Amino acid sequence: MVVNVVVLDYGSGNLRSAERALARAGAAVTVTSDFDTALGADGLVVPGVGAFSACMAGLRAVRGEQIIGRRLAGGRPVLGICVGMQILFAEGVEHGRRAEGCGEWPGVVERLEAPVLPHMGWNTVQAPEGSALFAGLDAATRFYFVHSYGVRKFELEAGPGFRPPLVTWGEHGVPFVAAVENGPLSATQFHPEKSGDAGAALLKNWLGTL
Repeated sequence: MVVNVVVLDYGSGNLRSAERALARAGAAVTVTSDFDTALGADGLVVPGVGAFSACMAGLRAVRGEQIIGRRLAGGRPVLGICVGMQILFAEGVEHGRRAEGCGEWPGVVERLEAPVLPHMGWNTVQAPEGSALFAGLDAATRFYFVHSYGVRKFELEAGPGFRPPLVTWGEHGVPFVAAVENGPLSATQFHPEKSGDAGAALLKNWLGTL
């Protein structure tokens, strides 16, 4: 069965690259900002490039945070990519200014501490056991990153009756969150649409969960 995926158009992100990569992975893809279409799709992809605050402004302009929230409340899958992952956290700090995110996860997006920024190019990640996104991909697999900011501490921990999300880590100067899997909500800091065969395999894995 072909699944229907919407790439959310809110003025940020590599929309056509994401569209092509998802289509190659086997999805029927629509790029749109239409509220009802995005709400009703089998899967929603939220890309993002640039500044955290600008992405949040664009997202709010198309009621994207409401789309994400309603989909997740109904258990309908969402995949965030790059800044589209970052805006799912509580807040971002850039140049000393704080901006509120979607708040789906606690945590702060902040500047990485590394000799060279941005972190641009291919890097490995450390995926946890049981990951659906990284199924079939070994530890030597490399993905394509372009970012200067990231989440350096994931603040949801296991507790009585609570199973925390699966968190994948990367490192550039300091460890940072490279991907999260949390029920219907998944996200990657890297760009699967620019990561060749590895990214294609990850997108197929995600489509297989829809």
